Amino acid sequence: MPPVISIVGKSESGKTTLIERLIPELKRRGYHIGVVKHAHHGFDMDRKGKDSYRHRQAGADTVMIASPGQLAMIKDVVGECLDDLVPYFEDMDLLITEGFKTDHAPKIEVFRAERHQQPACLKDETLMAMVSDTPLEVTVPQFATADIQAIAEFIVARCLPHPDNITKE
Repeated sequence: MPPVISIVGKSESGKTTLIERLIPELKRRGYHIGVVKHAHHGFDMDRKGKDSYRHRQAGADTVMIASPGQLAMIKDVVGECLDDLVPYFEDMDLLITEGFKTDHAPKIEVFRAERHQQPACLKDETLMAMVSDTPLEVTVPQFATADIQAIAEFIVARCLPHPDNITKE
């Protein structure tokens, strides 16, 4: 299973922006990256009237839509624990999650002083780094929000083997 890093922070802190900037940098280095976004209020990808929607309404517990080059799966689950989701990404080198603040995965917190008074996860023992627009007194490595190469290098050094050493089955 791939290593997991959770990008966490309060609402509007820049989590999505950090992830969308990290992905191409990690891909450039040769890694296959998966992402899971935690949706606190639920979601529904199915559109009323579409075949997949009709299949689910008929009682299917899992529906997959496949076309050349891509697939989407909708599966009823009891919860959204990361341990239950990671197996879907077994062919990835790294799984980045957005959210999952209370899960046990290593975390990089994004903090913007203009939005919030203090970070959310300072006392979390799984906090491995901070990304912030202002200097903070923290005991973990800290990066500027614009320093994507340094953040990627930190992730590679801490979590990933060199791409040439990755063996795919």
